Amino acid sequence: MKHVKFNLINSVDLMAMEFEPVKWIVPGYVPEGFSVLAGRQKLGKTWLAIDFAVAVATGGAAMGSIGCEQGDVLYIDMENGSRRIQSRIDALFPNKRNRPNLSRLDWTTEALALDKGLLVALEDWRLTTKTPRLVVIDVLQRIKPAARPNQNSYESDYVIWAPLQKWATENRIAVVGLHHTKKGGADDPLEALSGSNGLSACADTTLVLDRDGNGVTLYVRGRDVEERESALTFLGGIWTLKGDAAEVRRSDERSSITVTLKEATEPMGPTDLANVTGMPNGNIRKLLFTMAKKGEVQKAGRGQYIHPENQHLITVPRDPGNNGNKVTKGKEAA
Repeated sequence: MKHVKFNLINSVDLMAMEFEPVKWIVPGYVPEGFSVLAGRQKLGKTWLAIDFAVAVATGGAAMGSIGCEQGDVLYIDMENGSRRIQSRIDALFPNKRNRPNLSRLDWTTEALALDKGLLVALEDWRLTTKTPRLVVIDVLQRIKPAARPNQNSYESDYVIWAPLQKWATENRIAVVGLHHTKKGGADDPLEALSGSNGLSACADTTLVLDRDGNGVTLYVRGRDVEERESALTFLGGIWTLKGDAAEVRRSDERSSITVTLKEATEPMGPTDLANVTGMPNGNIRKLLFTMAKKGEVQKAGRGQYIHPENQHLITVPRDPGNNGNKVTKGKEAA
């Protein structure tokens, strides 16, 4: 057997090495390397991918607020024909006079499978493009080779996607592949990706677009990205970043509590608010405590709250001079 040695690097030498910082394509969300953007059908993954592509190609802002460094973009769209692509651009920029220069965004509606020449085509694009920064593949299933024999699905998927991850990483280009999520979701967003876990394990970054009763969120986790979950809104093909999902959710819940108490005709407790707003009782109790400290709501008795503008709803102790009846603050006794 041929003698094989490890190619060792001593820790002192390793720490003396200098590396370029991580190249961000969409800062905070899409770094260089292989990323997967997954979500349910018809949720708007393609619109979000186009948002990324246009922001990079024009040096604009992704999701309305994330500034991107300008570069060349290749969008491989095997789900939609040229007519539909054109209609989406028209929807984003209906006024042709105000349409940005999209000359650095190229499209193709055909591509070979990953093991049939896709990497050769990608390399040709890279070498013939001035500043290659982003490749979008819509969708990954269309370029996926046949499963490898004698391997389980995890092993097969990892081996299949590894060459694409290697090409993206070595060339410091972001490749964003669109993918579907399973029906019913999962406790861990990465477990929600359709198929085996081999794809998410191979990917440098995974983004999951999802919608629940609180709205739409974009979850991101990866090797070079800080884990986060952001709240988004979608209108007319345009995705807009609202902020950290937990903060936005709390803000929306506070607003719901405020409006409900303002319209109330009597003090309300957490259970009353839960019945009206549909929010969990536990969440309401925590929020009421915080809101009371900030003066956003006011206590009106044990476990009862009012809006600060509804002072007339606060009851005072029973008045012996009023036949023992309770009187309402701000109102004369009968």
